[in-house]
Amino acid sequence: MRDTPTLGDALIFRAKATLLQLKRAAHNTRRNGTARFPVNNRPSNEPVIAESRTPLWSDGADEEKYLLAGKIHNLRLALRRLNGAEIPAGGVFSFWTQIGRAGSWKGYVAGRELREGCIIPSIGGGLCQLSNALYDTALSAGFEIVERHAHTRVVPGSLAEVGRDATVFWNYVDLRFKSSSGFRIEATMDANLLIVRFKSNTKQHGSSQKRIRINADSSAPQSCVTCDAFDCFRHVERKANGFGRSAYLVDEYSPEFNGYILEVRDEDDLLAIPLDGKKYGKANYAWTTGGFRHVHQSRIITLLRAYKSRKLALQGAARQRALLEYSERLATSYSALLDYDITHLTVSQNLLPFLWRDGYLGGRTFDVLMTAMPVARLHERLDAAFALHPESKTLADFRADEWLARAESEALQNARRIITPHSEIAALYKDKARLLDWSMPDRKPQPKRTAARTIAFPASTLGRKGAYELRAAVQGLDVKVVTMGAQLEGPDFWHGTAVENRTNGKHWLEAVDLVVLPAFVEHKPRRLLDAVANGTPVIASTACGLEHVQGVINVPAGNVEALRAEIERALTISGASLECGGLAPLC
Repeated sequence: MRDTPTLGDALIFRAKATLLQLKRAAHNTRRNGTARFPVNNRPSNEPVIAESRTPLWSDGADEEKYLLAGKIHNLRLALRRLNGAEIPAGGVFSFWTQIGRAGSWKGYVAGRELREGCIIPSIGGGLCQLSNALYDTALSAGFEIVERHAHTRVVPGSLAEVGRDATVFWNYVDLRFKSSSGFRIEATMDANLLIVRFKSNTKQHGSSQKRIRINADSSAPQSCVTCDAFDCFRHVERKANGFGRSAYLVDEYSPEFNGYILEVRDEDDLLAIPLDGKKYGKANYAWTTGGFRHVHQSRIITLLRAYKSRKLALQGAARQRALLEYSERLATSYSALLDYDITHLTVSQNLLPFLWRDGYLGGRTFDVLMTAMPVARLHERLDAAFALHPESKTLADFRADEWLARAESEALQNARRIITPHSEIAALYKDKARLLDWSMPDRKPQPKRTAARTIAFPASTLGRKGAYELRAAVQGLDVKVVTMGAQLEGPDFWHGTAVENRTNGKHWLEAVDLVVLPAFVEHKPRRLLDAVANGTPVIASTACGLEHVQGVINVPAGNVEALRAEIERALTISGASLECGGLAPLC
């Protein structure tokens, strides 16, 4: 029968620990044998020489979930100082030198700590899972173990069951190892696993670890949140079930996502938006801890983005870099609102790579509000279009950094669900996509019709919007083309074609027989939906994402022959309809 811990015992333990911490600090100062290694997020193609995977969420009582969530939150903080660390040949890795002290002033919360035979709530608790994984990986890689301490009690399901554990306690119980060749540490989390990998171009064989045999107690430890020792000073009141909240991190407003969020969001869920909160319902995120400051910060970021966007060119690399910069700043602002009890996120796509890179999605499930093709696919699409039109001034003007494309790709692979109204995007994720209905605008009075054959191209003259394909398709046809923006492919682009540029967006459909957008890239086909709502025929590439919208004729992007055939057929039908007073089927 184990004696109940007393407050006196805890004070004695604290006094001993303080003396040992001071002794280790003095030793480290004299010897100066370790260093904190810088981390970087650049993609690495070095081979993996060792890996450890351990579960984040263990089976157990529901009352312990808040401690498990606290542990996972602590791991997120620690991984930011570890993931991407590059250790040179002969360098000694020290857990505490690299991670630093886990204090509440750094954002650490109460997690699970094994102390004196009990699992207790402790600030920074749970970091032993990381030290266990590092030790396990170091053994597999054949590294020299400089310092390691085994747990005195085996926690079921942990690496202690197979003797590959390493306990840590600031700062005198440390884990240290080194390698004769340089290596890189990559430590990440998905929704369920902590994953530690060592990468190097050289693999060692055999560990020089000094085997330390400790007779660990194999009986399961008690937990303060389930123990019935009510007279223990560490006893914790059991919390009610129903742990865990969701958060919605939203950037731009769209009616489709607005309807989805109103459908699925609970009142207690966190909602972070830099827009008019009335559109999404009660924005109670403003009243979370620290929330009000970050709400205003996110709105300031959005205003600065809008102001700078007006100063930049409508297209081009500078504009795209500015948009990415503000997406990163908004993601950083939102991340400060994510309390440890948030176990599920719904994230706007433009924020996704930054939240993934910085580890905020680890240990959580998440869905993505997806408005655009993945960056990697987008690059492939633009490269294919540029190969068709190497004379284009816009098709090759910008490509995102490799790290961003990779981070987004990894995050999308780990996402629980993809939420989108765009049919082409949904088709990329058949097993986990939820295809929303496009929100149709209100029907307006029918625009005036004339005998002229008029085609509207509802975009600026851009290669990625299919301007080259439309120009080729209408060559030799007796038509007029209405454009909606700047001629960014050059002032003489439409030479030989009757063109009218309309800057008044309210009346762009007036006297238009057909709307055509054979885009390689189109993520927000609002003008096409306006045309459909007003009964104007629409021909669009499948890249416009409207394959399930009645009234839209879909053609493959880049196929001029198919586009021309559909234009001729649609104009023939439109002309017959005009001759019969709009009742062509009855003529």
